[in-house]
Amino acid sequence: MTSPIIQNFLPEQYRQTGALEINHNYLHDQFADHEVIWTKIREVVRRGDFTLGSEVDQVEAEFAAINGVKHAIGVGSGTDALFLSLKALGIDKGDEVITTPYTFYATIGAIVTAGATPVFADARDDYNIDPAEIEKKITAKTKAIMPVHWSGKPCDMDAIEAIAKKHGLAIVSDACHAIKASYKGRHSGELGTIACFSFHPLKNLNVWGDGGIIATNSDELADKLRLLRNHGLAGRDECRIFAYNSRLDTIQAVVARHMLGKIDHITASRIANSQYFDDGLRDIPQITIPAREADVKQVYHLYMVRCEQRDMLQKYLVENNVDAKVHYPVPMHLQPAAAFLGHKMGDFPVTEAIAASALSLPVHEFITREQQDRVIQLIKAFYG
Repeated sequence: MTSPIIQNFLPEQYRQTGALEINHNYLHDQFADHEVIWTKIREVVRRGDFTLGSEVDQVEAEFAAINGVKHAIGVGSGTDALFLSLKALGIDKGDEVITTPYTFYATIGAIVTAGATPVFADARDDYNIDPAEIEKKITAKTKAIMPVHWSGKPCDMDAIEAIAKKHGLAIVSDACHAIKASYKGRHSGELGTIACFSFHPLKNLNVWGDGGIIATNSDELADKLRLLRNHGLAGRDECRIFAYNSRLDTIQAVVARHMLGKIDHITASRIANSQYFDDGLRDIPQITIPAREADVKQVYHLYMVRCEQRDMLQKYLVENNVDAKVHYPVPMHLQPAAAFLGHKMGDFPVTEAIAASALSLPVHEFITREQQDRVIQLIKAFYG
């Protein structure tokens, strides 16, 4: 939903159609081949194979294979992937989970709804959690660390894993932005005790509604997660634990399998488009591009830079038909829902500085070089 402030300066055609010329939303183009998907869905309907059907089994096997892990467990959403992972680890009331205040609401919501208390550690300039800040926040109540691989860039996992090993903590990776990302040769699904992914329509691998998947090498956790997602049922007539209903829908599994066939192209396109923006924006003094690390494969769910006069630049770009967005202007520790944690402005200065200056530009596989050149020239013109 567009904010009232932004709505005031949107071009008339956007107010009428909801589409800018250079847009973040590309789903119409991405699913232009929807007739192929309909054909596959008709087979599901013909079989009546709607609940944990064969398509779910197949997408789990294929997802595990591309992530180099033993198990992938399909669930109802990326949020559920986080929540169920915490519950599989025994996280409950009185426990603490350390994470970043620079994330989407779902990360914190999963911790709170699991019964635990979120404990924030500030971000670094690359938008990811700072391992040095994690160590400061560990208490006797800490049970897990939840790093967020923001915009598809893996966190500093060597440092985080060393801290987790030292203190006997689990790592639940919020990899909802990070399908096909890698860290020093390791797939994103291999990073941590458990890694959680989202199939939301706005993610790099997306479906026609909600969906998520969990990756792990732990046989024990995989078995527990399969129980937790399906009422605790080990069979039609045996309930081992009272649990939840968060099955990946078979229809969405059809779409996810279809998109897995495109994911290498999607990933390569986003990386190439982001590099093109890097090259075009690097010499603008008012723009700060995060450091790019050779041994980290970032998959650019979001392409983000930090800008002087960010709000005015966003207004200028939108007025010129570029769908520039802010992800997100209010960090988690300052949200109304987090008031019970007692934080105030200034508690996490790096996160707050990012929230005040970061801007996202479209880099999906359908943006053209001509459109990217237009964005670059508009930014140069704004700064004179």
